Amino acid sequence: MNLKNRLNQNNESIRMLHTDPNLCDTMSEQIISWLPKIPKEYVVVCVGTDRSTGDALGPLIGSYLQDKRLRHMTVYGTLHDPVHATNLEDYIQLINMQHKNAFIIAVDACLGKTSSVGQVIACVGALKPGAALKKPLPPIGNIHVTGVVNISGFMEYSVLQNTRLSIVVEMAKNIASIIDNIDQQLTASYVTPAVLMTKSRKKPI
Repeated sequence: MNLKNRLNQNNESIRMLHTDPNLCDTMSEQIISWLPKIPKEYVVVCVGTDRSTGDALGPLIGSYLQDKRLRHMTVYGTLHDPVHATNLEDYIQLINMQHKNAFIIAVDACLGKTSSVGQVIACVGALKPGAALKKPLPPIGNIHVTGVVNISGFMEYSVLQNTRLSIVVEMAKNIASIIDNIDQQLTASYVTPAVLMTKSRKKPI
């Protein structure tokens, strides 16, 4: 089955193993089909903390995107400046203030079934961070991308803490490549460099 047959603009989710050689092309094309047809400002919010191996997926992705120097997307959430449970609401307010009506792509780690571990999942709609840990955090994003880093069901916080770093790093690199591929296919009359909050404020939120 070729790429065009696998992709449908009416599909609201897609999931693939992070080791799939077609991951970057297939998933970026599906996500692009969900983007608005009119020019928009794009913001990527990478949720997570560097204090937990499994939950470091988002900040790792943010740091990899910082190195890629995106042209059309602003990135929030890196290893040095993470967006996590205690500052998420402040970041949402800041993003809404600095990026009026932006299209937001939210990224986070998640837990799932044994058969789902290692999958990258992209969905239309807002990310609900903290769901696995029963934390009442505000939703964020027009679409979201999650990586299933470990098994859910029991002592989720401990499971995240004891997730293997190797799978998290591999997934982070692949998801960053997906977002970079999308950025390269965006066009505008001007180039907007990726902006990290460490450069625009004196102290972290």
